[in-house]
Amino acid sequence: MQMQLPIFPESTKLINSSVGFFKKDEFIYYLHNGSPIFCHHVDSTNNYRYILANLVESKLCHASEISRALGISQRNVERYAQKLRKQGIESFFNQVDHRGECYKMTEPLMLQAQQLLDDGKSQLTTAKTLGVSESCIRYHLKSGTLKKKH
Repeated sequence: MQMQLPIFPESTKLINSSVGFFKKDEFIYYLHNGSPIFCHHVDSTNNYRYILANLVESKLCHASEISRALGISQRNVERYAQKLRKQGIESFFNQVDHRGECYKMTEPLMLQAQQLLDDGKSQLTTAKTLGVSESCIRYHLKSGTLKKKH
């Protein structure tokens, strides 16, 4: 088997002697010894993180090399690799976004709270019955997600 010299396009920025990347149009291409191994859209952060983790996990480069080449935190690269190792590929792409959701007042609790308020119960009694704070009930009344009988 003959050893190939790595041949990279001129615009390639090297991560180490055998791995590099370059941007063309709206895509980032990752090369190993001049051959493309990964590609992602410039706005795709999940693909970007997965690819960096994969480069580390497949031992093509070290987190420190990626960190220097891309100007990002080495700890972040290590975190991506750890996530890939422990949670698998799906963890990068099937993430459930819970930001902006109320973790205490779930839909069933909201229905129960509304029923208690409709039955004439006070905010305090409703809160104690559901195991939430009175201010939680007050917040939902003020925001309009719960209605109180007058």
